Amino acid sequence: MANSSCVTEFFLLGFSSLGDLQLVLFVIFLCLYLIILSGNITIISVIRLDHSLHTPMYFFLSVLSTSETFYTIVILPKMLVNLLSVLRTLSLVSCASQMYFFLGFAVTNSLLLGVMGYDRYAAICQPLHYPILMSWRVCGQLAAICVVSGFLISLLGTIMVFSLPFCGSNKVNHYFCDISPVIHLASAETYINQLVIFIGGVFVLVVPLTCICISYGFIVSTILKIPSTEGKQKAFSTCASHLIVVIVHYGCASFVYLRPSAKYTTGKDRLVTVTYTIITPLLNPMVYSLRNKDVQLAIRKMIGKTGFSVKTS
Repeated sequence: MANSSCVTEFFLLGFSSLGDLQLVLFVIFLCLYLIILSGNITIISVIRLDHSLHTPMYFFLSVLSTSETFYTIVILPKMLVNLLSVLRTLSLVSCASQMYFFLGFAVTNSLLLGVMGYDRYAAICQPLHYPILMSWRVCGQLAAICVVSGFLISLLGTIMVFSLPFCGSNKVNHYFCDISPVIHLASAETYINQLVIFIGGVFVLVVPLTCICISYGFIVSTILKIPSTEGKQKAFSTCASHLIVVIVHYGCASFVYLRPSAKYTTGKDRLVTVTYTIITPLLNPMVYSLRNKDVQLAIRKMIGKTGFSVKTS
């Protein structure tokens, strides 16, 4: 990135305005971070080890859990360190790298949720063609497209931000290098850059969400035609977990990214950002493990095998 920048490092203000409450936040966020890691690693391990979960739905869930694990690793460790530290600086390259990887995994998650919606549509509305529509080859290709597209879009967004000159303040009013608080510090006209980023945000959020809404329109129509109440409940239960994660993820991300950067408000945006950087990755394993009987059974089986091996050793 050719950046004729005067700034060599950024200072993350984070939650410094909260004073002594930062210690309380550190304890809370550390506990949540450990739960996120353990929850997502459990989901990944269970899906990998239990052959009954080797289906397209759980394959995409494991890819989503992997992406969300790295997504939180990019943000939370540095945030936790900053809560206890006075020195909260990040070099220009480190800030750009953090933004690139954060956006890469965030966009990947968004696209994966769209693909998971299509998978539910194929399973419920096209059951006879499902093995062909969602073959392992197709699943691998869709996952690869999500990851590659996510990081290409992220690269474009990061270049749009860090191609600007930064010769004024270096204080980022956020707890990580997100687009809006960083681009606010640019010393040049940012209209074109923000427009390109906004169009990218529309593509990443609106297009997958539209596909999900259309998919669920067909799904609801198909479910209502199922004669038995038990069949309807089973069909709805397979979609409920996905819908909960979709609502939280797209709702919070749309609030922050689908509006002009000039309307960025630090306090409210920081609260919403906490929701999709911490609560959504926390919600994913909890929702899928608490609401999904197959995952619950697989976890019990894995715990049982571990307990047996300990006793016999």
